[in-house]
Amino acid sequence: MGKAVTAGQTPATLLLRQHGIGFTEHSYEYLEHGGAEHSARVLQFDPYAVVKTLIMQDQDARPLVVLMHGNRQVSTRQLARQLGLKKLEPCAPEVAQRHSGYLVGGTSPFATRRVMPVYIEETILALPKILINGGRRGFLIGIDPRVCLQDVLAARPVQCAIDK
Repeated sequence: MGKAVTAGQTPATLLLRQHGIGFTEHSYEYLEHGGAEHSARVLQFDPYAVVKTLIMQDQDARPLVVLMHGNRQVSTRQLARQLGLKKLEPCAPEVAQRHSGYLVGGTSPFATRRVMPVYIEETILALPKILINGGRRGFLIGIDPRVCLQDVLAARPVQCAIDK
């Protein structure tokens, strides 16, 4: 007989549990194109502390992950300059899904199908707690943002946030 699947069991949560990283689980009704601002509103959380996971690619179509505040956008020009790239753009949804192994709207930076460099907006690290996708649409996990700097993700801080 197989193990029972819990509501929050995803590749991301399994990885965090394997590494002994604590987190809280937050489920909500997913809304197509609702984004981080919808989940923040439903869960009564500050959209600045709800972190979205974005799959982007450079001029050579090499993917990377960017973690950004839910109510901010990524300045691709600014980020490309910091990373020494000519160009940076969001991946098409089907390409992002292929790289991450997650459905768009449910992308977690943890346990992606393909190992990709991860960059985190440095102002996220000053927050006491963030909500970030747990690997399924309608499912966020609450976590200390400094976990993103640890080996499991090894995110590199960057400055690329701009107002929407």
